[in-house]
Amino acid sequence: MTVDRDARDMQERHRPVNSSAVGSFIRHPATAAIISLGFTQIISWGTTLYALGVLGKPIAADTGWSQSLVFGGLTVGLLVSGAVSASVGRCFDRRGGRLAMAAGSVLVAIGLALLALVRDPWSYLAVWAFLGLAMRLTLYDAAFAALVQVTPSRGRRAISYLTLFGGLASTVFWPIGHALNGAYGWRPTLLVFAAINFLLCVPLHWLGLGRRESLAQAEYARATGGSPQHTPGHPLDGATRVLAMALFGAVAAASAVVIGALAVHLVPILEAAGLGSSAAVLLASFKGVAQVLGRIWDLTLARKWHPLDIGRVSVGLLPLSFSVLMLGGADFWSALAFTLLFGVSNGLVTIVRGAVPLALFGPEGYGTVLGILATPYLVLAALAPAAFALVVERWGYGTGEAILLGAGAVSLLGMELLTRWYRRRPA
Repeated sequence: MTVDRDARDMQERHRPVNSSAVGSFIRHPATAAIISLGFTQIISWGTTLYALGVLGKPIAADTGWSQSLVFGGLTVGLLVSGAVSASVGRCFDRRGGRLAMAAGSVLVAIGLALLALVRDPWSYLAVWAFLGLAMRLTLYDAAFAALVQVTPSRGRRAISYLTLFGGLASTVFWPIGHALNGAYGWRPTLLVFAAINFLLCVPLHWLGLGRRESLAQAEYARATGGSPQHTPGHPLDGATRVLAMALFGAVAAASAVVIGALAVHLVPILEAAGLGSSAAVLLASFKGVAQVLGRIWDLTLARKWHPLDIGRVSVGLLPLSFSVLMLGGADFWSALAFTLLFGVSNGLVTIVRGAVPLALFGPEGYGTVLGILATPYLVLAALAPAAFALVVERWGYGTGEAILLGAGAVSLLGMELLTRWYRRRPA
């Protein structure tokens, strides 16, 4: 009898926990938000920032405009995103991510439709400026802020899961854009992209961000390990908050120089290292795989690490990758190692940009903090491709790579200073 009763007690103890955990995960607002934003991030990135990857040359060929003008539209858009970033962050805190992101998808749809109709260069650049505002309302910085509003207790993990979706944007939309352009041309392709944003992203933002976790759900997450246990203590405030924001802003800005330059120049850098065109394109495609692997590592083996330690790894790989490339010479394996190291770094930096501010400053006013920190990042990421091209044209790829190595080293130094200061500061 005693044995039977003990067995029944054991079953009763375990059954509710397991079913409760599964049910809690399914019902939790974070689940709907991550899935909804996951799809919208694929669409938003794929139809805006990545669109010129397959439509840039067709636009230039059809209009007779130079490719520098066509791709310059994206630079204009990113500069506008940087200029409005702080204001958008405050808007998220005041109005909520649900309304802001739904409105952003409406603006993306309008902008893409207008882009399909432009006939002169000035109109083209003006529409990209409009899309710059729309992108700031719909891409990662906006999605991170919206996620933390939905689930402050699970924000760290939610950000990591979301980036797994975003990494598929080019994989999904480059083939779609290529096929649509081949069948109908670039203008109808942009109209299709506009319709997708309006018909899918608007309702997904509105419905997926419609609920926020309750106090009971937040407490349950803490009790079951669903919230980070490595970020105890009060958020930084006063002078310490300002200093930490300045240090992390410098880290992000320095990394933006490297990431922004390689967003356009990765294949040419590999070709300059001695690889043929086809081999360079093949290796460059491995960057996406490395990004995903880095994010999976963050979600598994490094899930209990403090975001600052993830940041040390992510920016530490930047100078390491260029050191491997520059010391390895015209060697396939050196180029492969460079690509993989940079890809892992790029994948982790995206997470770090959202996770470190949450750990240091807390969920209160998180949108405003991200908006401020994103300003130098977006501006430098927009200017880096043109600046790198100018350096290469005048002094060669060796000088350009040395500058990017130096920028990576500055980012690493800033992260080390921030981490050591944060852990040694008076409580």
